[in-house]
Amino acid sequence: MEAAIVIMALLFFAFVALGVYATVKAVKAAKRGVDRTIHQARRTVEDTTLRAKSFGQAGVGGELAQLRLSLRTSMRATQDALQAGVAEDASLKESLDLFQRLTAHGRELDEDLKRLEREPDRARVAAQLKDLRERTERITHSADSLRWAARDRARRFAEDDLSSLSAQIDLEAGALRHWSGATAQDPASDDFSWPDAGSAAPGAERGQVWPGEADGRAASSASASAEADGAAAGQRPDTAAPGQQPPQAITAPDPRRAAYPWEKTARPETTN
Repeated sequence: MEAAIVIMALLFFAFVALGVYATVKAVKAAKRGVDRTIHQARRTVEDTTLRAKSFGQAGVGGELAQLRLSLRTSMRATQDALQAGVAEDASLKESLDLFQRLTAHGRELDEDLKRLEREPDRARVAAQLKDLRERTERITHSADSLRWAARDRARRFAEDDLSSLSAQIDLEAGALRHWSGATAQDPASDDFSWPDAGSAAPGAERGQVWPGEADGRAASSASASAEADGAAAGQRPDTAAPGQQPPQAITAPDPRRAAYPWEKTARPETTN
């Protein structure tokens, strides 16, 4: 009884622990989903705001917004391209590592641009625009180089695969069109000849006789003639004609009458 209670208690605690673990995992997954949604919404709002500032605001503020927008667009496009390509091409892993290092510089530049947007001294910000523009161009150029290189590599692989597939298809199509060898006459049928209408076997109806049928019909006719002669004579094959002795049957010697050297000679019986 105590063992049953202990087993039930263990099962209860096991189910409770499993439920707690499943609940924690579900909560974490939901939290990650909410965080991802919030991050995407915030990024969309920031991009929309920067796009509005770059087109609607002139001067230093509009220039900073344009730099941030171009930086974020280039980095996001390169990240998506590399992450999508590394699943199919393992050699892009090194490129993705390099992009992670480039991302650190891009985030640092984005933070600097964001801080300068709130800077009240516009003259000082305008003095730094040239350096900021050069940094942005260097980072975006590196990101674009990685992205276009990955796309060119994927397109080249696709073209090579398509070329190989086209060559195989052309070869298969040529083999399917090569029907002259497939329709060649079988060597075993070289002796084929049409039957002779006038070479019918004796006793058979006139008509076409195919090769091989004439010999069979001749053998059948000879056998039928022999049987007819035997029937006309009225004799069986094992009976002799009148005035002749029938063939003697061969009888085997009786093994009991054979005498062997070691056997004694039987003595004649005497009568008194």
